[in-house]
Amino acid sequence: MDTGRLLQLIEDDARPVRPLLGPWTRTGLWLLASAVYVAIVVALMGLRGDWPAKLGDGRYLFEQAVSLLTALAAAVAAFASVVPGANRKIMVLPAALALLWVVGLGQGCLADWLRAGPAGLSIRSDWLCFPAIAMVGAGPALFIVWLLRRGAPLTPVLSIALAGLAAAGLGNFGLRLFHTEDSAMMVLLWQVGSVAVLTVLLACAGGHILRWRGLPSGR
Repeated sequence: MDTGRLLQLIEDDARPVRPLLGPWTRTGLWLLASAVYVAIVVALMGLRGDWPAKLGDGRYLFEQAVSLLTALAAAVAAFASVVPGANRKIMVLPAALALLWVVGLGQGCLADWLRAGPAGLSIRSDWLCFPAIAMVGAGPALFIVWLLRRGAPLTPVLSIALAGLAAAGLGNFGLRLFHTEDSAMMVLLWQVGSVAVLTVLLACAGGHILRWRGLPSGR
């Protein structure tokens, strides 16, 4: 096939391409849609009865803020990961915030131990956490995957792991608006543990969720 004919075929098959919005813009769209979904779930479950008092609880507010910031940073990093040539330094931010989240809970565990002794670190079963976080995070997860599939799957496992962290982190934020378990040890084990498990499970499916789209066949 001569070059002229090849160029003509490429021109005939060419379709208009809409450029992707920036990672921060897509994160804003994701957060807006996800906030509506989370608000509906929380409304159906009912706000925790002590929520007015929790507005004055510094530790609760810190943990909620860090979980939300971790989710947002993970979303930005996920969206950046599907853009060729994007700055990869943003990938460090969600890991740093997740570490801050865990360290903050560790300090909470220490405070509970100093206040109540071994009883402050008691562990009870709380099987509601995993399905509840998965339920609250389901909408955000589906929406972020849909947005990611519009980009280039350069690192599918990493992209989906970040998406999972974003969705699960937001799911945990929503959970604590209606679930009353606030013991630092319980939050660390059952809630952050559930976020970690959901992130790993989604990462394992990354290669199946994000893949290169097939090229159109030639004439």
